[in-house]
Amino acid sequence: MTPEQLVSCVDFRYITDVVTKDEATEILQQQQSTKLKREKFVCENGYPAYTTSTAWLGYSDETLREKCRKALSEGWTRFKMKIGANLEDDKRRATIMREEIGWQNALMMDCNQRWDVPDAISWMKELAQFKPLWIEEPTSPDDILGHATIAKALNPLGIGVATGEMCQNRVIFKQMLQAGSLQFLQIDSCRVGSVNELIAILLMAKKFDIPVCPHAGGVLLCELVHHISMFDFCCVSATMENRVIEFVEHLRDKFVYPVKMKGTNYLPPKEPGYSSELTAKCIEEYEYPNGKVWAELFQSGKF
Repeated sequence: MTPEQLVSCVDFRYITDVVTKDEATEILQQQQSTKLKREKFVCENGYPAYTTSTAWLGYSDETLREKCRKALSEGWTRFKMKIGANLEDDKRRATIMREEIGWQNALMMDCNQRWDVPDAISWMKELAQFKPLWIEEPTSPDDILGHATIAKALNPLGIGVATGEMCQNRVIFKQMLQAGSLQFLQIDSCRVGSVNELIAILLMAKKFDIPVCPHAGGVLLCELVHHISMFDFCCVSATMENRVIEFVEHLRDKFVYPVKMKGTNYLPPKEPGYSSELTAKCIEEYEYPNGKVWAELFQSGKF
């Protein structure tokens, strides 16, 4: 599609104070002459990812070490850990993470909306010694100014704020960008209503020079976002600097078009569409209430 065709897909209502139709067209036109070069690059090399599978809350210290070592053996250099339940536990687990992955690899932290604003600031000041690249969802996802307060306090420590997986439209993202609430913008293809809306968000992120790092820590989310980041690289931001896509490895056997990886990089999908189709076997087994899985749950008395 031409820049003009792409721009015609976007609803600019309510966001023209940040990016206008003419500005969006200019952004896309600027990338046209080098777009094919980037397409070739991403087809050959893929798009960088980070792993969330090594450090879920509830893992024993031994399991944490084992999963870090396995991930390192597979080539991973970017790791995310869940935090927020207990500060001393977080310090112990972060110490283990750094012992295993070293200081040359990136470490991100995610507390899944656990804290009030003052708690987020004080907690992360305690964890700043572990050099996290970002703290993800440090407070209510609806608290735009709260995120801005946290970012202002933590940015001098080298810690960015990452959020957006619960953000449902371009207007809220606009306000977060205007307020300085995030340093890493995490779109979610299931939360935002359409590719059209996602294009609007990518254009605004480009205007503010904020990297887009999609949320993909759930069923089919890896499949639903990797092509969005590749479009951003080829047509909008024209860079992969500070940009990564989340990756989790579970349940890939349930999908008709599971993502393909080259090492720790996402490869572009070759099939048309949104890559979101479940296998017939998966639907048959999990269909409510007659699927095999539900029948077993009913029979066991769990439901």
